[in-house]
Amino acid sequence: MSISSLDDSAPGGQYGQTQNIAGPPENGGHSRSASSATARLAPADFPSHSRSTSLSGLIGNMRGNQRSQGEQEDPVFQQPGSPKASNSPERKPSPASNDADKPLPPPPRDSAAALASQASVTGGISPARIASPKPQPGLVFLKPHIVSPTPEEFLLVTGTGPLDPGIGMFVNLDGDPTRPTVEFERYPREIAVDGGAPDVSSPGASIMGREDEGYVFASMGKEFEDGVHQGLEIQRIDVNAGEDEADKFWLEVPNKDDSATPAANTPIGIRSLLASEEMQFEEVVKRLCQRRFSPFNGGSATPAVSTKGADSRTRSSMERLAREKELFDRDLGSEEEPLPENWETVRNRENEEFVRVLAKGSSRLAVWTGANIWWAVRNPLLLQLESSLELATSKEQQSNPNSSEQKTQLLSLIKTINNREPKTELEFMTLGYVKQRASIMLVSHFLNSAEFPFSDSETRQMEASLLDGDLDARVVLSLIPALRNEIVMGQKGIWVYGGIKSLVEEYIAAEKDKEVTQTVDSLPRHVLDFLRRFLTAWRNKKGFGSISAEIFRTVDASLLLVLLELDKNTPAGKSGEPGSPRKELYELVDHGVDCFDRAVSLLEGYRRLYVLSRLYQQRKLSPYVLKTWKRIIEQEEDRGGELGGDGELQVRRYLSNISNQELVKKYGVWLAKRNPKLGVEVFADDKIKAPKLVPTEVVALLREEAPDAVKYYLEHLVFRKGSTAYINELITYYLDIVINDLQSSPESRATATASYEAYRALRPPKPTYRQFLTDNAPPDDEAWQSRLRLLQLLGGAHDYDAGAIRQRIDSSLAEFSSEHGASHTQKQQQQPQQKQRLLVPEAIILNGRLHDHEDSLRLLVHHLGDYDSAVSYCLRGGLSLSFNNSTAPAQQKQPPPSRETQSHLFHVLLAEFLAIEDLSDRVEQTGALLERFGGWFDVLEVLGMIPDGWSVDVVAQFLVMALRKLVEERHESLVQRALSGAENLR
Repeated sequence: MSISSLDDSAPGGQYGQTQNIAGPPENGGHSRSASSATARLAPADFPSHSRSTSLSGLIGNMRGNQRSQGEQEDPVFQQPGSPKASNSPERKPSPASNDADKPLPPPPRDSAAALASQASVTGGISPARIASPKPQPGLVFLKPHIVSPTPEEFLLVTGTGPLDPGIGMFVNLDGDPTRPTVEFERYPREIAVDGGAPDVSSPGASIMGREDEGYVFASMGKEFEDGVHQGLEIQRIDVNAGEDEADKFWLEVPNKDDSATPAANTPIGIRSLLASEEMQFEEVVKRLCQRRFSPFNGGSATPAVSTKGADSRTRSSMERLAREKELFDRDLGSEEEPLPENWETVRNRENEEFVRVLAKGSSRLAVWTGANIWWAVRNPLLLQLESSLELATSKEQQSNPNSSEQKTQLLSLIKTINNREPKTELEFMTLGYVKQRASIMLVSHFLNSAEFPFSDSETRQMEASLLDGDLDARVVLSLIPALRNEIVMGQKGIWVYGGIKSLVEEYIAAEKDKEVTQTVDSLPRHVLDFLRRFLTAWRNKKGFGSISAEIFRTVDASLLLVLLELDKNTPAGKSGEPGSPRKELYELVDHGVDCFDRAVSLLEGYRRLYVLSRLYQQRKLSPYVLKTWKRIIEQEEDRGGELGGDGELQVRRYLSNISNQELVKKYGVWLAKRNPKLGVEVFADDKIKAPKLVPTEVVALLREEAPDAVKYYLEHLVFRKGSTAYINELITYYLDIVINDLQSSPESRATATASYEAYRALRPPKPTYRQFLTDNAPPDDEAWQSRLRLLQLLGGAHDYDAGAIRQRIDSSLAEFSSEHGASHTQKQQQQPQQKQRLLVPEAIILNGRLHDHEDSLRLLVHHLGDYDSAVSYCLRGGLSLSFNNSTAPAQQKQPPPSRETQSHLFHVLLAEFLAIEDLSDRVEQTGALLERFGGWFDVLEVLGMIPDGWSVDVVAQFLVMALRKLVEERHESLVQRALSGAENLR
């Protein structure tokens, strides 16, 4: 509550209708009483206090308005019987006073005593100073006080004595109580009320706060340590004692000569006038006007982007940021029109004019003491709430930053503001301003605390107040030196309330005086967590047209920096769990950031290459994504380690989803160099989005750039696509791998020989040797897998040069035949071209292709012991080992061998069976062959080949079958001869 003196520059004229507090004019004007229709003339030398209802009583220049000489204040109380002076008009007694039982009044005091008593009241001596003499015995009549707070309500003040407490009662027109009573410390000299009922006619009333809030003013004396002070006791009249404790306020007027020294001994008068005075509040205008704010040195000359980021870790990042600034300035100048020279001054003036229209107030209460008079003006709501903030941040509390009292009071005030619904535009601005100011004070207290005094709920309340108050996030970040350089400003800068601007500038100036450089890694964990939540919530406002793009650039850059700092200690390679900083970091870059170039600089500085690749993916910058992954795979430092060992696989998947053929070719070849199998999948994928390269181009490219991958691509063409154009080349690749392995590794040669012995040891029925190799081949042994593929190609219905292949095998492995050859008997029967015995199945297939069936059968019987395959070979020729002729293409199908060839093969096979080294196997296989396929043999020839020492049982079935066949043939010839004779008889 403040009392403001009217300015000398205030317009003169009629301020309003008043009560006649100065007495009649010097020329002896008339005064009209509201209680009597008869006009009375008051003596000039002893003015009376009559009530005027005319429009002639006006307040002119109220500063320095002197009372006429001899004017007296109304006394607080009167002794029984009015002093009767010679120049005072006598009152006629009313008829009711002629009561014989009524006692006579005491004799009046003499005139000199009465004048001295009144002079003591008006001359600056308080009632408490004259109360020390004992009053004369008799009744004491207190000055009656009756005011009307509402049109249908009265406040009546009563008491027992001038030094005793007074009681105010509220009654309606019927005399019934309407409100709780109010108490006064002493019986007041004067009372007045302000508010209590809305006054629609009062201009600018909303600046005072709630118009229905009523106050009662009581002019009285109050005991202090240095004596009795005269002042105004102010208290609410619309607060029930059971609901809230009614606060009392004490107000003293300043001394005229020295404003710092209150006129404590001068009685104060107060009256409520009929008209109100309108006035401006410059304090409100100063605080609510929008002003341009800059958190950097140099004010408005600060560049749009600061390149002094202390968190950039590399020189290249700093240079990139500087280039970003230049591009931004150029783009900004090209997209926006240049601002006029005095645009800021014009905007400031427009803001002031707008706020001045709203920052108006009015008052009906006139307060005077001595020769001075003021308006008693209710403090604007803004100043009331701001004073509460100042109390919460007093010097005593600021000296102890860890005190919880300050934050408690600030949070309580914010809660009160949130529960208050604004009714006018000014009240809306006021509540928003105070909420912003309180929020900044909370943040400052939060940042400057040596320890963490805020609970989780208090921190959440602070965050909510910052967001609900619509405070520019850049203003909050300006309080944190480590993030201040992330602030981005456009041409027009940052505009905030003037009170907010001055408050933040005070904090920044105080922080600069400390001369301590703050970096992000020096911020406590609770501050980083607060910034993470606050900035994340701010990002949810994206899309609001009223928020400039520079704010979101600042928010994104600051949030990215905070998350990088929080995620710095997360173990390398760990995936982002829900709620973790790493997960939020992924979500930030995956949803896109407005500060793209600054984000690249920060991620490069923190060596977070995988996160950088996700940022590029969000922008669909495929070349940069692949380039970044390549850097990680080639062992460049990535502190997050998220790509792990699956980097090459991710490159493979990514290449199948992009449509840029040049990128697919470039990174497909690079991947084929590092991982031939995986790299070939890029060119072999049929579902790739990029235009597919023709096989000849791919083969040529791989031969030149990635020779090790050619074999795998040829396998794709031959085995998956069925292409026969590259079969010879693929066979050559397989032969190179197998032969080189056998030549260079004795273990491989021993393994090959051991496999033959193991296969021969198997008892019939046994699988084919190729199946045997497939079941026992190591899965990761490239030589074994290549040999299986080689057998598959050689045994298939493909057109290849079998002679050249056999010649190469024999010439390459001939020197190893003595180590791993056949038995002594078989060695004597070897031909020169069959000296190698390390690749037996391959030799069998090639011999079959070249019609060298005798050697194939010899290898099947003696080296592999695969008797069933040998029999099959006689029936089907050289295609029996692994090629299924029924499923071959029509142009590749070969007819079975002729009967003469089959008969020859069976005779060769019989000779080989008779040469088996193991006698039991020899007898068993020979008997089985003659029993099953005896029709292919001549009896005499077989009997000549069978050793004489064998039992007849070995060939018994064959002989029975042969004799039966001879009998059948003889009978058939007889029948045929008889038929021929009968035909001749015709």
